[in-house]
Amino acid sequence: MASEEYQLSNFTNGKSEITLRLFDHLIKEFVKVGSIEVVPLKSMIAINNGHKRIAWVTQLGKNFVQIVFPFKQQYSDNLCFQKIAQVPGQQQYNHHLRIFTTDDVNEEVKKFIKLAYQQ
Repeated sequence: MASEEYQLSNFTNGKSEITLRLFDHLIKEFVKVGSIEVVPLKSMIAINNGHKRIAWVTQLGKNFVQIVFPFKQQYSDNLCFQKIAQVPGQQQYNHHLRIFTTDDVNEEVKKFIKLAYQQ
């Protein structure tokens, strides 16, 4: 069975300038940590560090970007994640972050980007 190709434009077409700027800024912050691959999937955009998925962009909203970091433990002592949920039956905790401005990618968020890249 042939796999369907997904394009980044499937997610970015028709999005607001602010959303596209936020997405670009977020990707640039990942690149500062190391080499990444941006992989459009059926319903989200995966960010890979070469050997594993380290984050997913789950929504390019009207004026925000929603991203999920999968960690093996819960990092509840933070000010950036709006939700942390354990994946049922797995030792994975999805940490949900929503950014509205480039300033939302602050030092705390950059620390989690680096942590995700290195895991």
